Amino acid sequence: MAIGLVFVIEGLLYAVAPGRLKDLAQMAARFSDDTLRNFGLASIGVGVLIVWVARSFLA
Repeated sequence: MAIGLVFVIEGLLYAVAPGRLKDLAQMAARFSDDTLRNFGLASIGVGVLIVWVARSFLA
């Protein structure tokens, strides 16, 4: 289910704002690998926190 939601969200980005998505990709190319890695790790942490809160308090 989670992977399906990822596809829906990413598909919406491509469908609604393809030009902006290209701009974001070009901007990301200017960041260092370490910066992108740290952003990815922070995103993982936020995602895990959201899933934990949802399963703990909303289930």
